[in-house]
Amino acid sequence: MRVLADWTASYADPLRVQAGQAVALSGREELWEGHRWLWAEAGGREGWVPDDLVVEGRALRDFDALELTVRAGEAVTVLTRTHGWVLCRAGDGRVGWVPERCLGE
Repeated sequence: MRVLADWTASYADPLRVQAGQAVALSGREELWEGHRWLWAEAGGREGWVPDDLVVEGRALRDFDALELTVRAGEAVTVLTRTHGWVLCRAGDGRVGWVPERCLGE
């Protein structure tokens, strides 16, 4: 895919969780491009997680909220998608999330 619009990562030290790890939800939520995200804390870090990640206070799967800073015109490889975001690998090997609206064919 091609990056259509620049994106700069929002957090220097994002939330990372492993499947089964305890995750505390604050009750704060936000809609992003029609998808529900929840504010969470785990391992001393805070950040947004997809609403289907946490059940009964535990992460269902591994999740790393690391965003990828990209510039328009770059080519990226799509690894997975969720909740309006795309996990991408840049040409230099960096991996992170980019809003789906910033990408195109």
